[in-house]
This record gives sequence, structure tokens and C-alpha cells, in this order.
Amino acid sequence: MKEHASRSFRKWARNFGVLDGNKLRMTLLNNWEATYLNFKEEKLYELLGAAKDLGVDLFLLDDGWFANKYPRNNATTGLGDWDVNKAKLPNGIAKLVKDANDKGVKFGIWVEPEMVSPKSELYEKHPDWIIKLPNRQEHYYRSQLVLDLTNPKVQDFAFSVVDNLMTQNPGIAYIKWDCNRMMTNTYAPYLKNRQSHVFIEYQRGLYKVLDRLRAKYPHLPIMLCSGGGGRVDYGALKYFTEFWPSDNTDGLERVYMQWGYSYFFPSVAMSAHVTSWGKQSIKFRTDVAMQGRLGYDIDLKDMSPQDLEFSKKAVETYKRISPVIWQGDLYRLISPYDEARSVMMYVSKDKNKAILFSCTTTPRYAPNFAPVKLEGLDANKKYDIQEINTYGNARAASFKGLDGERLMKEGINISSGSPITSRVYEISLAQ
Repeated sequence: MKEHASRSFRKWARNFGVLDGNKLRMTLLNNWEATYLNFKEEKLYELLGAAKDLGVDLFLLDDGWFANKYPRNNATTGLGDWDVNKAKLPNGIAKLVKDANDKGVKFGIWVEPEMVSPKSELYEKHPDWIIKLPNRQEHYYRSQLVLDLTNPKVQDFAFSVVDNLMTQNPGIAYIKWDCNRMMTNTYAPYLKNRQSHVFIEYQRGLYKVLDRLRAKYPHLPIMLCSGGGGRVDYGALKYFTEFWPSDNTDGLERVYMQWGYSYFFPSVAMSAHVTSWGKQSIKFRTDVAMQGRLGYDIDLKDMSPQDLEFSKKAVETYKRISPVIWQGDLYRLISPYDEARSVMMYVSKDKNKAILFSCTTTPRYAPNFAPVKLEGLDANKKYDIQEINTYGNARAASFKGLDGERLMKEGINISSGSPITSRVYEISLAQ
């Protein structure tokens, strides 16, 4: 019963809860782990070429591209000063957008419009725009403070951050909207004697900003990013095309996180990136990330030639199978909380195609895994099962002409018994 309810809820979410939930998403390469805040224009041009070479749809420029009086060279400065840093990007954002388009790659950019650094021009000009108790020392988290979105002037400012970028650079194809701290020492200057209303009015102010953005840019892809997945709710997701589940991108830990998220949130909305976190193989990290909206946040120069070649093929494979992952019905077959493996299966609406992921976690002893009973297939049809996304010259398992009824009643052996390994299978109507 709970599985049926979950599938129904995910279908509702695609239709009504997430913006453009039935449309395709873009694969991307983010520069964060490759450069962090320290980069020059030339490095970004190099990464644009890497995005093209990898085969992803979009290059995402993360934090660090803005502020001049107090350059955003570390996490203590610059938030709120959304002018392009001239030392890093002497040719501005427009040159990056053009260079990306010339390479056949779209361009996206990071913003955090709700926040301010104490060391910024915005802080100096508008101390009355900042949430902080007037009779206490400022309390910093991640070296920043929260802007008072109960104030209409601050709402105008937050709207202008994205609007100015889009107006000046209409080729921008994606926004990453971040929110990296909670409220502490909470006092909204604009509300004066109505401080009991601050959390409600802040949220209303945020939604007013987002309403304006969506009125002007109704289908611009925007990621709802927040450390720890703290903003994953359907009040906000109607304005966003996807969300960031957690800053923890360790492949093994993501197996558990994504399992939990899958009960309430559709795969098309879950950003899942391959990063350098964790000690797992590139195949394991990629197979886990493929279960959401695949992206890369990793320095490709650090990859071995074999890993890079695998990743290129993985992107190609993912683009082919992603419609089933994004729009198909999800069947959680074996929970990683019950066994040392996670088995998930995505089935197309016509039951003619399915994608199955099996991720073995950390069994204490050599496991003797039982066959996996599949679900969601047509009992009266025959299916071929082909292992895909294999690494290097690894032999791919293949099964031909299997009865749907038998696959669902008796099951099939599809899991690896080795720790931290994964397999992906494509299930199609028998030829």
C-alpha cells in the first residue's frame, strides 16, 4: 500500500508539485570542486571545453564570480555585491555565455540572493536590511547574515539579482539559487513591533520574489539549493525545477539518502552529482547519481583516462535511459536498511522498458543474495535484460526472452556480492 501511495505521490509531484516536472532536464558540469572560489577566466574556458568533451548539456559557474571592493576570494567577503569581479572575469559573464554556446554547451550560474557578508558594500550601505538583534553581537554562520525579506525593498533587491543577470546575459540557461544558513539572533528591522511574524513574513517575502521571477521567466531551470536539503518542500518546489538533497555527495551515503527522498520526491527533481567525495569507484558513484538528475562536480583532469572514458559513455547512456528514470514508475525492491544492497527499478508507463539499479553497500560477510523479484512488468510479455554502464572491458550480463510473470514471481540474480559495487540493467521487450 505504501509503495502505491508513494508512486501516486511522485506522479502528483511531477504534474503539480515541481515546476515543469514532466519535461526533460539537463546534465551538467559544475566548477566548484575543480576551482572552489579561486579561478580566472582562462580556467573557466578550459572547463567549458571539458564540459563539451564530457558530453553534458550545461556548464554551471558556482560561487566566486562577483564583488570588486571586497572580492569574493574567500567565504568571508562579497555576498550581496552582485557585480562581476573584473580581476577574475575581465570580459564579463557575456563572454562565458558566448564561449559556451560556441562549444554547444549551455551556461548556468550560482547566486545566493538572500544573504550578505559583513564585509561587503551592501552591508555598508544597508545595515537596516539585515536580520540581527539590535542589542546583541552579530552571529555569523558560514561568515554571513540573512537579508530581511520581510522588507519590500529587500525583495526588490533579491529579484534584481537574477533579473539583472538575465537581462544583461539572456543566454543564461540555468540558475542555482543557494541558501546556506539558518536565521539566528532573529530580528527583522522592517517588522518593528511584529517580531512574532518574522518567519511567516520572511517566507511570504521570498515567495513574492519567486512569483515575480516566474512571471518574467516562467520556464528558466532553477535549482533549489540549501545545505542539508533544508529547503526541500513543496511550498518552494513549485517555483523550482529541481533541488539539492545534501552537500554530502559521498556515493555510499547517497544510496541511503536517495532511498529516503524517493518516497516523496520524483527522480526528475533530485540533483545527484558525481564528485570526489568518498572512496568508491567512479562507476559506483556514477550509478548512484544516475538515479536522479545526473551532474558532475569534479575536476576531470584528476580522472584517469579510463575513468574519463567511462564517464563520457555514462553520460551518453544516461541521456538515452533518463526518460524512464525521470518519468517512469519507481519500484523500491530491496531496501539498503534491510540488506547490504539497494535495488530500485524504474518502469515506463507502457511497461515496455525498465531500468534497474543494484548497489551493494558494505556486507559484513560474503553475501549469498537471494534472487530479486521484479515488479511493474507485464506478466504476459517477455523481456530481454541487458547489463549497461559497465566499466572498461567488464563482461556485461545478458538474459533473453524471460517471462514477465516469472521475473516477478521467482526473480532473477542481479546483485554483485562484492562490497561497494553496482550494476545497472536495461529491461526491454524481447526481440
